[in-house]
Amino acid sequence: MAGSTFGNQFKIMTWGESHGAGVGVVIDGCPSGIPLAESDIQVMLNKRKPGQSKYTTPRKEDDEVEILSGIFEGKTTGTPISMVVRNKTQRSADYSEIARFYRPGHADYTFDEKYGFRDYRGGGRSSGRETIGRVAAGAVAVKILATLGISICTYSKEIGGIAASYDNFDKEQIEKNPFRMPDEKAAAQVEEYAMKQIEQGDSIGGIIECVIDGMMPGIGEPVFDKLDAKLAQAVFSIGAVKGFEIGSGFNAARLTGTENNDAFYMNNGKVEKKTNNAGGILGGMSDGSQIVFRTAIKPTPSISSVQDTVNKDGEDIKVSIKGRHDPMIVPRAVVVVESMAALALVDLIFENMTSRIDNIVKFYKK
Repeated sequence: MAGSTFGNQFKIMTWGESHGAGVGVVIDGCPSGIPLAESDIQVMLNKRKPGQSKYTTPRKEDDEVEILSGIFEGKTTGTPISMVVRNKTQRSADYSEIARFYRPGHADYTFDEKYGFRDYRGGGRSSGRETIGRVAAGAVAVKILATLGISICTYSKEIGGIAASYDNFDKEQIEKNPFRMPDEKAAAQVEEYAMKQIEQGDSIGGIIECVIDGMMPGIGEPVFDKLDAKLAQAVFSIGAVKGFEIGSGFNAARLTGTENNDAFYMNNGKVEKKTNNAGGILGGMSDGSQIVFRTAIKPTPSISSVQDTVNKDGEDIKVSIKGRHDPMIVPRAVVVVESMAALALVDLIFENMTSRIDNIVKFYKK
């Protein structure tokens, strides 16, 4: 399988299957001297692990990370960092009956067509557990960004059509409710709606918003490796993602140039913008303002409601999916989106270091 790597300068490769011995990641290109412990990684992994509430899969996993290489005396050595999370409570028998049919909304059919067979135990490589490696690597990227004064705030903007209000925005609420919404009132409405869907054996989707502060201008390559393009690639590589927009996004198509353009002005000798319809990126490069993007997350495809499908013998059948599944993916996907954003930013920041000769001279001719 090709395509399990992401990044050029700060590169990761994830590995493992949902019901295999474990899942993990190898990071290549991480600088030396960064203080790093398993506890740093665990903080972010805990945000995506299963069994957090009745609105996530009841599969119980500690998702405890082990750092196997790349760390000595509490700091990164500059060599590849390898991390693993062992699978401990997989129940492959729950998936034995799906070996002969294709679950609607899943990658079962496409895996069979591509490879001629598939690991049907929990989706194998296409399972959400693959994102563990992304989050573990993302935790390292977040630490690197923090040293540069860059912070990321990611949250559920909307679930089941119920949106958090910017008027009621409270960052502390994100970790106080099971939906990771920054609006207490909206979270209560989502809870009521979610319970109805769970009772009916159905699932719901939503929108995750990511806000990046402290980004320096000029990050991103002007053609194929634009910052917005790399962010889109990073986020779209997450299995549940079905849409991406940055700044005014699709609403820009409804505006005039006068309305959509962000006027520049000088503020204490610094170039700033009066608005931010561009979402902090111009010409594929960061402009120094806040980067804002949103991503659409589909409803969980594994539902107990009866659905039409076909089996491997070409027969039309009806199925009800069994097993331990999330009624909604959105809350656990928040940290995955944040991790992929962090990985894209770090990779392009490192790439930017060679964009100007005066920066190279300044580094080597101190």
